[in-house]
Amino acid sequence: MRSVAMRHAVAAAALACASLASVGAHAALFEDDEARRAILDLRQRVEAVREATNQRLTDENGQLRRSLLDLQSQIEAMRGDLARMTGQNEQLTRTLSEMQQKQTDVDDRLKKSEPSTVAVDGREFTADPKEKAEFDAALGIFRGGQFAQAQTAFAGFVKSHPQSGYNPSALFWLGNAQYATRNYNEAIANFRSMLSLAPDHAKAPEAVLSIANCQIELKDTRAARRTLEDLTKAYPQSEAAQAGRERLARLK
Repeated sequence: MRSVAMRHAVAAAALACASLASVGAHAALFEDDEARRAILDLRQRVEAVREATNQRLTDENGQLRRSLLDLQSQIEAMRGDLARMTGQNEQLTRTLSEMQQKQTDVDDRLKKSEPSTVAVDGREFTADPKEKAEFDAALGIFRGGQFAQAQTAFAGFVKSHPQSGYNPSALFWLGNAQYATRNYNEAIANFRSMLSLAPDHAKAPEAVLSIANCQIELKDTRAARRTLEDLTKAYPQSEAAQAGRERLARLK
């Protein structure tokens, strides 16, 4: 009876152990499921965070790209405006330069046409540019030894500018050109016109001496002597008067 009871006891103990092992196994299995669920839940949370982050980054990147595109468009627009403004400034600069050049040209033309003060043979007077140019041209012809052409040039000048301050000098050189071409009577007439117009002219003594020279060439010794005597009296300190005295001595 005791052995049977012991077997029952052992069997009961074995069953109890088996029950405990089953309970432990079941508990372990339950713990594994909880861990898996926790892991899955964590993974889902991580995935959700990742997706949310990616979406946010995508949205932010999209916004950034749009902002960059807008900024680029603004920059291009500004470049276009700057290019137009640069072109306008260049055009304005060219226009201003052209206007300044035109103004300079107008000023130059006005200066060329405006009378100015000139000095000839110690005399100052006002003359317009045309007068000066014509007188200088005629004098250049004379100095070039073209006496016939100089005679025409100076005669034309006196006729064209009867009131010109150049006239005393023009008459003097006209007389010299006529003397050179042996037009002695015409030369005498123009030298006398010059003396009548400007008796105090710097070349007046030379004009008187030239009249005497013309008279000598015309063989009018008496008239030449009177002219030389007048020269020494009117302009005693001049070089022409000194030359006149020497010629007067030879005429006697």
